[in-house]
Amino acid sequence: MWTHEHTGETDAAPEAVWKVLADLDDWASWDTSMEWVRLRGAFAPGGEVVMKPKGQDPITSVIAEVTENRVYADETEFEGLTLRFSHTLRPREDGGTKVIHRLEITGPGEIAASVGPAITEDFPEAMAALLARAAA
Repeated sequence: MWTHEHTGETDAAPEAVWKVLADLDDWASWDTSMEWVRLRGAFAPGGEVVMKPKGQDPITSVIAEVTENRVYADETEFEGLTLRFSHTLRPREDGGTKVIHRLEITGPGEIAASVGPAITEDFPEAMAALLARAAA
């Protein structure tokens, strides 16, 4: 398994961050790697998220986990790999939020290690935009 985490913090409460994460149809307004994102079905495990990364064909992810104000995760099958993206929200004692954006790739190790860094290179930019939107 190949993993990568990027962590950010905001003074915004977990509920404010969650509001931004849960509005999947609006993700492209802050996640600059996406042309568009659309929720198909329920915002619950088993629901689908169809997204079009810039310069690529649309891909479909399946929502794997939703715990309100705590965890959102989805999984994408790609060239024999399973990519699990997650956002975990941890409340801070001061009322703010620590957000952990994680990618776990399972499948052939050499392929995972070659695609992982390219997929995660925009994590810092996406995290900054997410936190800015939540704080607004």
